[in-house]
Amino acid sequence: MARWPPKCTLGIMRPSLTRTFLFSALFSASATSGAFAICADRYADLRGDWGQVRFSVEIADDPAERAQGLMFRETMARMTGMLFIYKKPEPLSFWMRNTLISLDLLFLDETGTVVTIHENAVPLDETPISGGQDPLLAVLEINGGMSRQLGITVGTQLRHPGLPQDVAAWPCPE
Repeated sequence: MARWPPKCTLGIMRPSLTRTFLFSALFSASATSGAFAICADRYADLRGDWGQVRFSVEIADDPAERAQGLMFRETMARMTGMLFIYKKPEPLSFWMRNTLISLDLLFLDETGTVVTIHENAVPLDETPISGGQDPLLAVLEINGGMSRQLGITVGTQLRHPGLPQDVAAWPCPE
């Protein structure tokens, strides 16, 4: 039977594994929320009714980078992705040619608001994946199933310095 309070050694309480884990989780959460104040090219922050999350991203903002995308990669770390940014809003469509991992595609308007989510795009499938009829400015590709796992929904807002800050739903701090 567990004893409360835990046995002390030299006046220092030995924390249980559970308390150590909880402390670490709280410390990490507070450290992360402070880091969200930083708006940098290498991060894409998402927020919605479900909460807030940060992805480390590679940027694809020219034709060659967009054409290559995530092709031929066998894995992608959990909280990473690729952010495709266009110069002006336009209808967008993607495919999975030579893409070896399942992806979720989050299509965003010029304010950085998610307007369409395509979950679990099938690797190597060349069927076009449309973002819908609305003009779009960006697409965030993350690991397949991640949007459902995190609770990301249509209406979620993305913050990134590559989006036009004058119309952004969630602009970068000045």
